[in-house]
Amino acid sequence: MAVKQEIKYKVRKIDGTDGIEGTISLNSVGDGARYLVHRAFVAQSNKRRQGNACTKTRSEVRGGGKKPWKQKGTGNARSGSSNSPLWAGGGVSFGPKPRSYEQKINVKERRLAITTALHHNFSKVTVVEDITQNTINTKETLATLSPVLNLSEPKQKKLIITDKYDKKLALSIRNVKNIKLTSANAINIIDLLEPDQILVTENALKQICEVYSE
Repeated sequence: MAVKQEIKYKVRKIDGTDGIEGTISLNSVGDGARYLVHRAFVAQSNKRRQGNACTKTRSEVRGGGKKPWKQKGTGNARSGSSNSPLWAGGGVSFGPKPRSYEQKINVKERRLAITTALHHNFSKVTVVEDITQNTINTKETLATLSPVLNLSEPKQKKLIITDKYDKKLALSIRNVKNIKLTSANAINIIDLLEPDQILVTENALKQICEVYSE
């Protein structure tokens, strides 16, 4: 059962200094959290699968219309076609065919899984006032984010969540390894579980609460 969880946070300025404090309410589940989050994770992972693996059955393999040898008298095992699955180059009996791996999950379940994952991983979250980018420059952007984003560990995955898509910011950091940018209305369960650090703007956090914890 979902329960409103009060979370206190401290807003940091982009230069790293502490700002005001705030409180948000997120829907979260306790004992069933692991199962619900796992369901959402599996559903999204399966949706990413192409499902285009395809093998040919004996009726689809080229050739094989003629009986290789007569039924009796040769000493060989009887055979009716070279397309048989027993033959090298023949068809595949129970091989894969193109299919969809998509699993259905209710919208309310998916939203609850996202807010639950955010609630349980809130220790990784850093809330900042705003992230504005006036120019498209990677070095300047990283220098601006360095007080609030741990760039000393390049192998750690980082997620930046803004309230709306910022083209200049996206172009500035798209070539930086292990840093992903997304907006509040486009977050998903995998994005919240993978990173070691999550940087979210205050407006984006409020938007997540309004949309996913309604």
